[in-house]
Amino acid sequence: MSAFNPKPWPRKLRSQEWFGGTSRDHIYHRSWMKNQGLPADLFDGRPVIGICNTWSQLTPCNAHLRDLAERVKHGIYEAGGLPLEFPVFSTGESALRPTAMMYRNLAAMDVEEALRANPLDGVVLLAGCDKTTPALLMGAASTDLPAIVISGGPMLNGWFRGERVGSGTALWQMSEAIKAGTMSQEDFLEAEQAMSRSPGSCNTMGTASTMASMAEALGMALSGNAAIPAVDSRRRVMAHLSGRRIVDMVKDDLKPSDILTREAFENAIRVNGTIGGSTNAVVHLLALAGRAGVDLTLDDWDRLGRDLPTIVNLMPSGKYLMEEFFYAGGLPVVMKVLAEGGKLHRDALTVSGGPVWDEIKDVRNWNEDVIRPLDKALTQQGGIAVLKGNLAPRGAVLKPSAASPELLQHRGRAVVFEDIDDYKAKIGDDALDVDETCILVLKNCGPKGYPGMSEVGNMGLPPKVLRKGVTDMVRISDARMSGTAYGTVVLHTSPEAAVGGPLAVVRNGDMIEINVPARRLHLDVSDEELQRRLEAWTPRVERPNGGYAQLFHDHVEGADTGADFDFLKGCRGNAVPRDSH
Repeated sequence: MSAFNPKPWPRKLRSQEWFGGTSRDHIYHRSWMKNQGLPADLFDGRPVIGICNTWSQLTPCNAHLRDLAERVKHGIYEAGGLPLEFPVFSTGESALRPTAMMYRNLAAMDVEEALRANPLDGVVLLAGCDKTTPALLMGAASTDLPAIVISGGPMLNGWFRGERVGSGTALWQMSEAIKAGTMSQEDFLEAEQAMSRSPGSCNTMGTASTMASMAEALGMALSGNAAIPAVDSRRRVMAHLSGRRIVDMVKDDLKPSDILTREAFENAIRVNGTIGGSTNAVVHLLALAGRAGVDLTLDDWDRLGRDLPTIVNLMPSGKYLMEEFFYAGGLPVVMKVLAEGGKLHRDALTVSGGPVWDEIKDVRNWNEDVIRPLDKALTQQGGIAVLKGNLAPRGAVLKPSAASPELLQHRGRAVVFEDIDDYKAKIGDDALDVDETCILVLKNCGPKGYPGMSEVGNMGLPPKVLRKGVTDMVRISDARMSGTAYGTVVLHTSPEAAVGGPLAVVRNGDMIEINVPARRLHLDVSDEELQRRLEAWTPRVERPNGGYAQLFHDHVEGADTGADFDFLKGCRGNAVPRDSH
């Protein structure tokens, strides 16, 4: 066996604090690694690249990531690096209770501490399901090691009796059809078999595809990453190329702090509006900006996204699914449209090492019904609308492209549910005093209230209203909704009810006004009456007794700033921990 003889690298690598010498401690670290069959020359001073894998069979969206990790390794080895794969907490939206959002911050902590404590020079972030992408980006931003995202990709289209079946979107539609009496239970069960027919995440422009798009729009993934289907061979190619690229990023010391600039976040917000992206992107990008030290607010979301047309014709806002989006040219086409319209910072740096314009300037649109020209936009008023008023002093959000135009200006009588259990107990009762002109109000489902801020904001309508053929009503809550959902739904109302926000004191029969063009959300009671109610309010939500739930309750901030923990904001760096040996 050859003696350890390190080769020079352009600069001293962080991993060499563990592996780069002949002391007892260096030999200790290297010798244990070699029990995996690693040759001595892999520790010769080349970069050590972590592959942060959210693979889990409990996270179906990410259950194929082991294969992608192997492709990443090929690229890293080719480029002269040493790949080392490691697991982190995987937040799967389809199975975790009470909600995956409760564990996004836990996963981000796991990523941050794994990166800081281990001998890594850079990291490839393998993500898929909704919360895994922001969690991995948040952890990486907090340590600021060179990092690149590779997404697992969306599922193939679902088909049922000649119609596209969109993940989540079809579920909500069919569930309402059952309550309306227009679909049989047998047909619903048959349709279930068509909903998830390949590995991958949601095939709609839900939160998973939105966050993959956000990673690309921010410059943290290679151009074209967001839309490639999970089972397409080009997804493996993307993983391979990302493995190659991270080695050069380490060589160039290209870090998240170089990429996650104010301009990058502005690009991402505009992209989100143009693709009809999920409202969940709001809380995730606000949290990520907090880690990156970028002063981003809800007002920025409204200012930058206002008057942007939605041109991507995908469910839940439109007709098609992610598979067609990829065939049409994917996110680079959308970004080129924005750039040519003066709505994109062309010089924003990406993980490619160059400006975003270099990556997108030559792409073409191969299907103008999927990615529409500006003059044939799906809706001229896309983006995320941020509403404020005495009911939401710190803001609430609504997705105009998924709403009913006739309800964007509406005044109605409040029908109030104190929490999700109250809603479930009452919504199916035909004695409930409600009609289609009313506004459904759901309380105590925010970050502290649920806990975790579950995706229950798109409340199903009362069956007696559905039987009239009505498919939408105004709904207001401090909850989130799935990115696959649709409707005139006001979400993230801040401050939340559980901490005594005005939402907590709305009563049955109160009149509420929503005016999206004016960005107004108003409870029609006097200031004096509102103040009396708030002074008499007492909390309904008890502090959890120990464990992560108590940590979450004590330290989670409001949705208006990203629902991150107060002690996790900012970049704490990647200083090498002391050796204990």
